Amino acid sequence: MTEAVEQAVEIINSRDVLSVDLAVVLGAGLGSVADGVEDAIVIPYADIPGFPQGHSDPDGVLVVANQDGMNVAYMRGRAEFHETGDSAAMAAPLETLAMLGATNFILAGGVGSVRGDMHPGNLVLITDHINFGGINPLIGMSADGGFISLTEAYDPKLFRRLKRATLHCGVQTHEGVMMWFSGPSFETPAEIKMARTLGADVVTTSMAPEVILARRLGVNVAAIGAVTHYGAGFQGGAPRHDQTIKQAQAAAIGMRRLLRAFPRTRELTPA
Repeated sequence: MTEAVEQAVEIINSRDVLSVDLAVVLGAGLGSVADGVEDAIVIPYADIPGFPQGHSDPDGVLVVANQDGMNVAYMRGRAEFHETGDSAAMAAPLETLAMLGATNFILAGGVGSVRGDMHPGNLVLITDHINFGGINPLIGMSADGGFISLTEAYDPKLFRRLKRATLHCGVQTHEGVMMWFSGPSFETPAEIKMARTLGADVVTTSMAPEVILARRLGVNVAAIGAVTHYGAGFQGGAPRHDQTIKQAQAAAIGMRRLLRAFPRTRELTPA
């Protein structure tokens, strides 16, 4: 544990947050997922060493509340590789939440669809990813646990619980493979064609580095993509940042219902 993580844990503890069961990371346009949580403890990122400031959510906060017997911590805002040039920028926040006891992480972010039945506003449960960005946040950590297996990067049990949560809340979801690009520019039409050829269903500039960092911590990971646009040249797609933010804000309504239902699910299938 680094000094920054140790200090972050102490500060969060001092705000009457002693433990966390589930950690949820929310990307740009999805901050409203954490709105309306009853009896929440809200801690500005500016008060927590190592937490991102001025990135996907300039007013980033950690929102913690007990939901149906589960202590849930929402990170409202993340640091992206295309903002920082550091694919491990989220290492300290993720480790802090793990040190607080979180064993399950759900990562949420905007994605572009390259599949005809996935439309803007839809939610996609990620089953796997392709790291096309070529950057790995564990570079330099090979002597410190960097050689991790990603065979089940996305935990099957968490996936089944999310599917069960869709039945509780009535929110429809798709399933698909995510391809990660470094950004910040959107993909070219040729890159979108390549993504489809290689087996991707959605493209993104977020989440994949966090999945790798979280798996290094030994926690269980799931990811939800909010479809904000069609990939360039696909279905007439010509994405713009302002439009993707608006679509993410619209998709946040269904995502909020899904994540509120998640604590009410229980894993019934044997491991």
